Amino acid sequence: MELRKYSEFYRKQLLEDTLPYWFPRSLDHEYGGYLLMRDRDGSLIDDDKAVWIQGRFIWLLSTLYNTLEKRDEWLEGARMGVDFLEKHGFDGDGRMFFHLTRDGRPIRKRRYFFSETFAVIGYAAYARASGNAGIGDKARDLFGKCIEYAEQPGLLAPKFTGERPAKGIGVPMILVNTAQQLRDTIGDPRCDTYIMKWIDEIERDFVKDDIRCVMEQVGPDGHIIDHIDGRTLLPGHAIEAAWFILNEARHQGNNQRLINLGTRILDYTWDRGWDQGYGGVYYFRDVYHKPVQEYYHDMKFWWPHNELIIAALLAYLLTGDGKYARMHKQVHDYAYTHFHDKTHGEWFGYLHRDGTPAQMAKGNLFKGPFHLPRQEWFCWWMIDWFAKNK
Repeated sequence: MELRKYSEFYRKQLLEDTLPYWFPRSLDHEYGGYLLMRDRDGSLIDDDKAVWIQGRFIWLLSTLYNTLEKRDEWLEGARMGVDFLEKHGFDGDGRMFFHLTRDGRPIRKRRYFFSETFAVIGYAAYARASGNAGIGDKARDLFGKCIEYAEQPGLLAPKFTGERPAKGIGVPMILVNTAQQLRDTIGDPRCDTYIMKWIDEIERDFVKDDIRCVMEQVGPDGHIIDHIDGRTLLPGHAIEAAWFILNEARHQGNNQRLINLGTRILDYTWDRGWDQGYGGVYYFRDVYHKPVQEYYHDMKFWWPHNELIIAALLAYLLTGDGKYARMHKQVHDYAYTHFHDKTHGEWFGYLHRDGTPAQMAKGNLFKGPFHLPRQEWFCWWMIDWFAKNK
């Protein structure tokens, strides 16, 4: 692989294409936080605020400050997000909202705790950047609450009746990365133990080596639930799990067990998730190749491609196996050909199966400045790290 070429490409895309689309235009100087629901050209389509992406943009700006250059405007931008969430992001019970008006009035609160996980990584990165010990303590406190929510499901209102109990890979997967980010910024003595606990759960209950598959949802003991929801696979989540595990392998000095686990997950998901006809990653698949419930199952969403670019590159750097270099090039070329908007910058979020844009918006309740800039930042950073630590 031409690693230096890719490193320079990702750095340039991040700083000259992706970030300028969002910053500084998204800073809300009137009410605080960020205005992120934007059309192709950057104009606003809605001034509501998704709590997930407020936390994610805090993380991005703080991470750039911590790892690239100590620019005052990045730190100030991150502070605006922290102040907004501190003022408006939390309900009286300590849980976080999901959807707010521009001035911070709550619209919706969901029955899971991903708002909290993104606040943890944003607050932790900001605490390191700013030296604000109070926000660092808040990040650790929120991490503790996430652990409680994960280990005591009854703390959150159930969505289902309990007739067919299930658990999803999303919780252990996102908590692995939450703990990694917390550990790598301000530290927490719980992180190493819990990271391995959640990785063990993913391997034990969700990875099915006998059918070369990674399940999105399983029964409490890891069995496959043979109903439409239980059979539905989400390749993007499996790919995220793969690179979080591979990154942990790197952190632990090339832990071979974790390299093997991460590459197995990647291999299984590539075989099931890559569209051999048109290219790109399917959004949903069925474990037994049956029809799925969701009508958009064959669309191409932006974020699984960001995760696959990272996962394939990291797998190559850890193993030297040329198939991962080829995998990285294939998804990189597809994504920057089809998702990248060469006129206005950033990426379209949603493509039809044939790779044509389904709509032009760049920001909404779920898409914003996270998966793409994280991919470009991490790939650039990772290539340089491996060059220095061979």
